[in-house]
Amino acid sequence: MNIRSLTRGDGVVIGAAVLLFIASFFDIYSIDGAPDSLELPSLWGSGPVVLGVVLAGIIGAALVVVSRGLPQPPKVAGLDLGQFGAAFTVFAAWSALGNVFDPGGAVDNVGSSSDGPSAGTGLILALVATLLMAAAALATPLVPALKGALIPAPRPAAPQPYGAQPQGGYGYPGAQQPGGYGHPQPGQPYGGQPQQAQAQPQPQPPAGDFSPFWFAVPVPRPLFAEDGSPTPIAELAPGTWYLAVEQRGAALVAQTQDGRRGVLQDTSGIQRG
Repeated sequence: MNIRSLTRGDGVVIGAAVLLFIASFFDIYSIDGAPDSLELPSLWGSGPVVLGVVLAGIIGAALVVVSRGLPQPPKVAGLDLGQFGAAFTVFAAWSALGNVFDPGGAVDNVGSSSDGPSAGTGLILALVATLLMAAAALATPLVPALKGALIPAPRPAAPQPYGAQPQGGYGYPGAQQPGGYGHPQPGQPYGGQPQQAQAQPQPQPPAGDFSPFWFAVPVPRPLFAEDGSPTPIAELAPGTWYLAVEQRGAALVAQTQDGRRGVLQDTSGIQRG
């Protein structure tokens, strides 16, 4: 799981899940005029609230976040894992709303006071948390501000002209890179190979005027196979530097850290190293 693929909307979902967990330890309801000796239960004292609000919300948030960090999210009942998680968050918000209207229905004994119980601090916080969680899970794919990377990509040490080889290690152009395209090492002829084995294999420069360069994507984008297969072979995540080794029209042939190559069809907004 790549945490750099998480978006701002995922950050809101995570924060709302933390708030929901904290709210679960507060009172589920309150009673005006109740004696001090009456101990009011928390959200964990009601099975329907625990299952329908607390656990449903936390599980939904976990599914949304995990699906964002996986290159190919699995499907559950025909839905992507993230969509399934979003449905859980909506159900949790709906359950929290119902319990706020009828907090006494969640427990068997609400005390001997003549006044009916009202929603306690725990239920109110749980409603706020689940509403915020559901809104972020549903709006993230639609709102550009929420689709931005939660952890921004690190910037190169110094700007370089287009086409220049960054002086950095694989996946991060800020450290010294051994070898490089078009830069012979001291004591060996131009185009020669280094005398020592390299920790990472260096791809061969393609023919033509194209010069390989490092780049980062602004949002997660799929990497398709070079044979034109419609199934993605990987997902490029924001915050990670990838090497463009070939250009095919408006698309780029990119290489991942583990040596896989594929076609990046959407190159809009990429950051060049």
